[in-house]
Amino acid sequence: MTRIAIIAGLGALAPAIAARLDDPAIFALEGFAPEGLPATPFRLERLVPFMDELHAQGIGRVIFAGAIRRPRLDPEAFDTRTAQLVPRILTAMQSGDDAALRVVLDIFEENDLSICSVSEIAPDLIPGEGVLTGQPSDADRRDVARAAQILAQTGPLDLGQGVVVAQGLCLALETLPGTQAMLDFAALHGDLRPNPTGARGVLYKAPKPGQDRRIDLPTLGPDSVDQAAAAGLAGIAWAAGGVILLQRDEMLRRAQAAGLFLWAAAS
Repeated sequence: MTRIAIIAGLGALAPAIAARLDDPAIFALEGFAPEGLPATPFRLERLVPFMDELHAQGIGRVIFAGAIRRPRLDPEAFDTRTAQLVPRILTAMQSGDDAALRVVLDIFEENDLSICSVSEIAPDLIPGEGVLTGQPSDADRRDVARAAQILAQTGPLDLGQGVVVAQGLCLALETLPGTQAMLDFAALHGDLRPNPTGARGVLYKAPKPGQDRRIDLPTLGPDSVDQAAAAGLAGIAWAAGGVILLQRDEMLRRAQAAGLFLWAAAS
């Protein structure tokens, strides 16, 4: 079996994946290495030589794990072969994150590097359907259904993978600033709920329709619970089988302490 390389990004996912593999090779795009996980840096401007190095180390499979924001590219740093990919990469980046990721996957596969998914390496991180803690009310369940409907419509536009819905109304939608910014916004505008004593609202996450699930699945962790609690929400729900949970025991502990439900809802 060929060795697996982790292309590590920010956050706790890459360390969680590394803990489940024997002798993984760990690399990180320069400036995006996860804290506490030693990783060899590489630059996007030298992507083709980097893939050559993977083959030289006997690596045939790659898993992407962690958050990476769009790097600034230095035109003078490109090698000749990678420079030939620039128009393709830039065109995809202008089309949105999902299009850019698809092109990256295609380039790796065209260079005989197969892509592993989190579900293949660590299926325990992606829970199936069920309520993990707490109990969503009927009103919460309606809000979750409404949230899923919203993301089904915005997903093809390559927007974010999260939304906050309260009493049937969209309080916030995830965009480039990310989940915390969305929840901070929802916290600021919680008074827009029509009924002050009604349903407090939910955070809902799901992959985009048609998304390649080998990369960039939505992720939730203990910080998500803290942020949802700070926003005054009743709980967190997500598409069962399509969202990564990190540090699940700590998530449960914090959710129980804050009185939030956690629910992997049928998608």
